[in-house]
Amino acid sequence: MKTVFSKPQALNDAVMHYCPGCSHGVAHRLVAEALDHYGITERTVGVAPVGCAVLMYDYFNCDIQEAPHGRAPAIATGMKRSRPDLIIFTYQGDGDLASIGLSEIIHCANRGENITVIFINNTVYGMTGGQMAPTTLPGQKTTTSPYGRSLTANGYPMKMAEMLAPLEGTSYVGRMALDTPGNTLKARKMIFKAFDMQIKGMGFSFVELLSTCPTNWGMSPSQSIKRLQDELIPYFPLGVFKEKEVVD
Repeated sequence: MKTVFSKPQALNDAVMHYCPGCSHGVAHRLVAEALDHYGITERTVGVAPVGCAVLMYDYFNCDIQEAPHGRAPAIATGMKRSRPDLIIFTYQGDGDLASIGLSEIIHCANRGENITVIFINNTVYGMTGGQMAPTTLPGQKTTTSPYGRSLTANGYPMKMAEMLAPLEGTSYVGRMALDTPGNTLKARKMIFKAFDMQIKGMGFSFVELLSTCPTNWGMSPSQSIKRLQDELIPYFPLGVFKEKEVVD
């Protein structure tokens, strides 16, 4: 019988801990497919965040280094500079990357470190109980903004892809949503491109994935997909924001 579907070799058989309807499992698979495609699993090191993906080292068959909260880009920088032959990627949520790690990611991108960053944007702190994140939408209710995010009190949601793309050091910046099969295939293409840029020594590559968090949104998985489409995508436009064609 012909095999038409199988688990990527870069993932093991461990049962993931993520909530039903969460996008992390899909994002993990897309990263693993990229590692399989380029045959780089044995020389890849991922950097795990503090957040829901803190246990990602249980699921990948490549080495994973845990980083202090928000410091994944610094850890990745050190590993890549000491072992440029390795493929290094960070996997970070919006609290980890855009809040406590904001300075880390901006300086890492501006330096043009030859690493790949996978950014999960679900507009909320997931692991710690659904607090307001830098990407929380205007009016969105969280455990720390029970009346909805106030632009007067809390400012505007950060658009990380738009923030990083103008920096001279970035080589590839894209954003896609994990809501439909079509967009998931586009996200897969972006992740493949980001790793390809690193393999070719093109410099810093960044892929933002708009994701669901049914548990902290207080929704069913199907309702969370609809919210992603109705609220997140209009605020965070999808597409490739930057793609260099030659090395600086």
